[in-house]
Amino acid sequence: MRKTLLAAAGALSAAALVLAGCSSNSGDGDGTPTVVTSTNVWGSVAAAVAGDKATVTALYTNADGDPHEFEPSAADTATIADADILVMNGGHYDAYMEQAAKSSGATVVDAFALAGSDDHDADDHGDHADHDGAGHNHGTENEHVFYDLPVVAEVADKVADALAEQDPENAEAYRANAATFTTGIDGLRSELAGIRKAHDGTKVAQTEPLAGYLLTEAGLIDAAPAGFTQAVEEGQSPSAADRAAMQDLLASRGVAVLIYNVQAIDPVTGAMLDVAKSSRVPVVEFTETLPNGVTDYLVWQRGQIDALAAALDSEKK
Repeated sequence: MRKTLLAAAGALSAAALVLAGCSSNSGDGDGTPTVVTSTNVWGSVAAAVAGDKATVTALYTNADGDPHEFEPSAADTATIADADILVMNGGHYDAYMEQAAKSSGATVVDAFALAGSDDHDADDHGDHADHDGAGHNHGTENEHVFYDLPVVAEVADKVADALAEQDPENAEAYRANAATFTTGIDGLRSELAGIRKAHDGTKVAQTEPLAGYLLTEAGLIDAAPAGFTQAVEEGQSPSAADRAAMQDLLASRGVAVLIYNVQAIDPVTGAMLDVAKSSRVPVVEFTETLPNGVTDYLVWQRGQIDALAAALDSEKK
């Protein structure tokens, strides 16, 4: 979908990452449920639910490349075909998984579909609509639903239900693990509520609408020009007017923080990073997949939320 100057997804190893210390022999007939996820973000969510009772394999595990550009190998396709449960982001973020799911007999958990479902209560987001100033509409245009904490909790519950159906003997363990995980999500949301209390209505800027859901729940306004972030999202060069507007926003310190997606870098975003640094606008790095050395979704998001809170607090001093 979009370009990147980081390591190209096509140059990655085709080897899949197996999480939670389980066997990598998917579909080996031993009765152990097999879960395949499109990225290690969703893999970490599934692994938190599976514990040591099921096999979880994430196809995209690179901490530097762009998940939008990933193309599965023949081995990846076979892994998908052997899965009992598929967990995908949806919203065309992992289109290859969406396509595979159409002909798969596996149970499919589609996070983006959950975000737009009638079961998903918009009130869970703490008045999300109040701060949608940059035009990044919830559940419709922004496919980065792994930053939508209530949706992530719903995915955990759906994975628990799917595993319980596949493996009734361990159903109680799966649902207990999901409950523990969602309690952790509640903790993250409490941290966002604290940010909202201290910084409600504060303007920030993103290089693309990566963390839109999280920022909105925190009461923050993404003031970056919509044309700029949309162009970066689509792998295009922003117009001269949008580049100038973004540069002016940063140079004038019109935002408290720049949120920089380190997996969507090009000369334009790099130039904006330089402007932010020279203008002393705090920069917080966000990612689309788990950073190297991190295997836990809650740890990943807590680190980013803590960094955001610290950057915002530094601007108030």
